[in-house]
Amino acid sequence: MFKIKVADFIVEIDNKYQFITQICKDYLYVGDGCDFRVSSTDEEIEQQQIKLSREFPNASEEFAEATCIYREVCLRLPERDAFVMHCATIGVGDKAYAFTARSGTGKSTHIRLWKQLLGEKVYVINGDKPIVRLIDGELYAYGTPWCGKEMWQTNTRAKLDGLCFLQRAEKNFITDISKQEAATLIMKQILIPNDPLAVSKTFELVDRMINKTKLYRLGCNISIEAAEIAYNAMCGGKNED
Repeated sequence: MFKIKVADFIVEIDNKYQFITQICKDYLYVGDGCDFRVSSTDEEIEQQQIKLSREFPNASEEFAEATCIYREVCLRLPERDAFVMHCATIGVGDKAYAFTARSGTGKSTHIRLWKQLLGEKVYVINGDKPIVRLIDGELYAYGTPWCGKEMWQTNTRAKLDGLCFLQRAEKNFITDISKQEAATLIMKQILIPNDPLAVSKTFELVDRMINKTKLYRLGCNISIEAAEIAYNAMCGGKNED
C-alpha cells in the first residue's frame, strides 16, 4: 500500500504488485490522510488481463493491475470536479494546450514538432491521459503517471487555454470549431462512468470546458509548418528563436 499525489488529490493505492509503484514514482506521497482509496480484486485483474491480451499478448498481471487502478481513479474523479481525457497536453509558459484525436492520428508526432519548434519553451504535461480539474472556476490540466508508450509526463499543472482536435491532412490548416461539434468529439475521448450522478457531473464538466476553453480543428501533416500554424493560432504569436 502506498500513496500518490495526483491533480492535488492524495490517493491511497492498495496494490498487490510493485509495477504500479514504479509507474507512480514521480507522484509518490508521504503524509497523513487521503482523499480516496483505490484497489483491484484478483478477479478484476484477471478480467483486465484477458481484455488487454487482445492487443498486448504478453500483458502481465502487474500491467493489468495498473490499468485497473487507473480506471478506478478515473471513476472517482467526477464527484471531485475532475475527469481524465484521452489527449496529449503540453505547457507553454503557464498555459496548457490539449490535442486529441483517434489513436494513430499523430498526436505524439505533432507534440514532437512543437518541441522541435519551441525547444525548452514547451514541456509535456502528459502524453496520453491528463486529468482536467475545475478549481475556483478555472480548468487546469495535470500530469498523471498514465502517460502512453512514450512515457511523457510532468508532475505539474497549467491552466487549460486551448483544446485542439487533430486530423490528418496534406495541407496544414487550423480553424475554430463549434461547441456542439467539440462536445460530440470530446465524448469519444473520455471515460463515461456507470453511476448516473457521476455521468451527470462529467457532462457538466465537459460543458464547462467547451465554454471556457478556446476550441480548434487542426489539419496537419508531419512538417514543422503544422506546429508553426498551430502555435501562432493557439498561443497568439510567432516564435522568436
